[in-house]
Amino acid sequence: MNRPLCLLALSVLLLGGCTWVKMEPGAARVRVLAADADASGCVLRGEIGVSVKDRVGLYDRNALKVRDELETMARNEALDLDADAVKPLEEPIAGEQRFSAYRCGTAMPTRTAPATTTPTPAPKVQPLQMEEAETFPVR
Repeated sequence: MNRPLCLLALSVLLLGGCTWVKMEPGAARVRVLAADADASGCVLRGEIGVSVKDRVGLYDRNALKVRDELETMARNEALDLDADAVKPLEEPIAGEQRFSAYRCGTAMPTRTAPATTTPTPAPKVQPLQMEEAETFPVR
């Protein structure tokens, strides 16, 4: 493979991991609600549609990175609607997603849980003692 083609391929891979969307001042206070959250105590302020690049050339960007950037953009846009929470209306598709924007104030939206769910107690965990560890030489 020739040198210019290698450099181009490497730059495409590196750019795929970059975050291009920066959070605006104040957007950190906008909460991202779960899709199944009950926002009945909040006032709907509007809908937000956002999009980012999900591909760079032939390279598909990391889906988690794309989702994070979409949420960041929605939080930035929520400031213009005087909203303090956003809730996804759909899953991201081809780098696009729609959110509803809410003004909740002190109301805390809750996640709707199935009625049959009962909390299970956490198992008791004991700290690992040094003498319990095994080591093996590296060859």
